[in-house]
Amino acid sequence: MDTIASLFSFITTPVSWVIVQFHSVYGKIFGPDTGWAWGLSIVSLVILIRICLIPLFVKQIKATRAMQTLQPEMKKIQERYKNDKQRQSEEMMKLYKETGTNPLSSCLPILAQSPFFFALYHVLNGIATGSTIGVINDSLLASARKAHIFGAPLAAKFTDSSAKVESLGASLTDVRVVTAIMIVLMSASQFYTQRQLMTKNVDTTVKTPFMQQQKMLMYVFPVMFAVFGINFPVGVLVYWLTTNVWTMGQQMYVIHNNPTPGSKAQAAYLERLTKHVTNHGKARKRSERTIIKAIVAKGRDRNEFERKFINGLTKAGLAAQADGTVVKSDSAVAAETEDGTPTTGSAAPKRQQPKRQTKAQRQSGGAKPADAGSSASDSGSSTSLSKSDEPEDAKPASAAKKPAQQSGSGGRSKAQSGQRKGQQRPKSPSKK
Repeated sequence: MDTIASLFSFITTPVSWVIVQFHSVYGKIFGPDTGWAWGLSIVSLVILIRICLIPLFVKQIKATRAMQTLQPEMKKIQERYKNDKQRQSEEMMKLYKETGTNPLSSCLPILAQSPFFFALYHVLNGIATGSTIGVINDSLLASARKAHIFGAPLAAKFTDSSAKVESLGASLTDVRVVTAIMIVLMSASQFYTQRQLMTKNVDTTVKTPFMQQQKMLMYVFPVMFAVFGINFPVGVLVYWLTTNVWTMGQQMYVIHNNPTPGSKAQAAYLERLTKHVTNHGKARKRSERTIIKAIVAKGRDRNEFERKFINGLTKAGLAAQADGTVVKSDSAVAAETEDGTPTTGSAAPKRQQPKRQTKAQRQSGGAKPADAGSSASDSGSSTSLSKSDEPEDAKPASAAKKPAQQSGSGGRSKAQSGQRKGQQRPKSPSKK
């Protein structure tokens, strides 16, 4: 382990300088020789490093999801060229190049963090052996050797002998109890982080070998931490435990706000998003608009949860746009009341059924009501009265019948067919 740590000695000086700067701040609050001052300096170092690694973490998420998307294609290539490993590797590299993915991108945060981890181990090992390292001089070295976290020195290990622990001013029981608890917490946090990823943020619609690998890592990593943890100084355990807690919280945030498509976390997120959008009538956050934009762009390739989300908006009288915004759909606009009060899709007015026609109206082929016929007959009567001054002998027989047929005969016959009871309309005076 010392050989590996010495390979990262080029970063030992920057790491020791950062720790000293934090120690100078916390030392004024808790005292320079306390475990709180040195322990919080290590925790602050972790937070600073992880903040700097956030861009790599975002790239890791994108790479992991891209690999999940490519798993069906990778499986086809493995089955097609299972007897030709060289051709299989060539097709895999071609697939990575076409899609712009890199399998090593998912390991970038761990690879980028490893130099700081080994540099910190080298610094703490120098404190344990009583040798100055980096910017830690003799006075800082003496202060660090006096610092204890719950009775365990920063440089003590689980496997240290009783004599070595006593030289650091502590008892072997305290050191082993504290280191054992920290190793258990470190392994448990790693297991929970990986299990949370497998149970909530994995696409359950596709069964691929990648899922089996992640499931295996869920059990392998905690065992590795437990085995190697007994050889880590207390300060390194503080560093690694803080890293695991940060990773767990960071992953919980990502799962809650930007889950993997097709996962259980996406189903829960879209359910919350549906309620939020229907209550406010729009997507208020930029992250919400980004996810809605991605769902709209998929079209027919949407999964079950995404189709349910779009249908939920439609039922509420809303429509998702290509730019990620949500607007009122045309059906909801037509359903507004006269005073301008909008109504939802469920509260829209029902379509009115046409009135049922009478038997006489159906027989006459949908003729007008009786009152229209009566008005027509009245007009016919007035016409015939106005022309009654001419003698009947002067009128041809065809001309005498023609006005009656054009004006009131049709309307009168239709009205009479629908009025079987009641007083009959008098005949035209022209015929008397």
